[in-house]
Amino acid sequence: MSDGSCRDSQSTVDRPASLHNHSYQTMTFNLFSRIHRELSITVSAFHETVLAISERVNRKVQIIRLHWQASAVLQQIDALTEDIGRQIATHASHWFLAQGQSNPDLNDLDNSLSHAAMQVHEHKQTLFQIDGHIRELKIEVIHEELLRLHHDLKLRSARIDRLAVARNAAVVGQSINMLPHSSSVRVVAILRGSFVLAPSDNLMFRPNDIVVLIGMEVDLDHIAPWFIAERVLHAPSAQSA
Repeated sequence: MSDGSCRDSQSTVDRPASLHNHSYQTMTFNLFSRIHRELSITVSAFHETVLAISERVNRKVQIIRLHWQASAVLQQIDALTEDIGRQIATHASHWFLAQGQSNPDLNDLDNSLSHAAMQVHEHKQTLFQIDGHIRELKIEVIHEELLRLHHDLKLRSARIDRLAVARNAAVVGQSINMLPHSSSVRVVAILRGSFVLAPSDNLMFRPNDIVVLIGMEVDLDHIAPWFIAERVLHAPSAQSA
């Protein structure tokens, strides 16, 4: 009886210990799993950051290389121009030394001019292609910078708005200083046709103007109706007796 009671009491003591060990192992496993997951997220974010930086650097390197290529093409065009000018001067000097007694043979010069014109045309086509590639890369860089700026402003409850002035908008014929007062909203630029106008107090808004604004989101929401719709002042209705 004593041996059986001792075994029962021993198993009773060992059971909480085993439960404690199992709970400890579970907590340890969950902790390591969480650390592994956070490390994976951190490594992924670091990898994305490195890729973004490398892409940005790669774009800038490509732009520099394209500028060098365009410079080399321009040098080739200059060399062709100098060569044709030298040939024209040589033919003219020979004819002058002969005192006009014999008609100069212009066939070779005409062939050289035609060949040089074709080469210059090909070089210009190459320049147009290079310029197109440079524009595409610059647009990608600008787009990335705008996304970063949008993210920075969003974190601070701010944004940039691009508003087209409607024909009957309240701001038409009004100056910038007539806008509702706001401590955060600023007019960055006004795009009118092919011109970029700097904001000034005496500049009047016109229909179809594109106005670039920056400020807090709440203030921009308050001022936006002045640009996109006609502002109607509602008179208070009379109370019937």
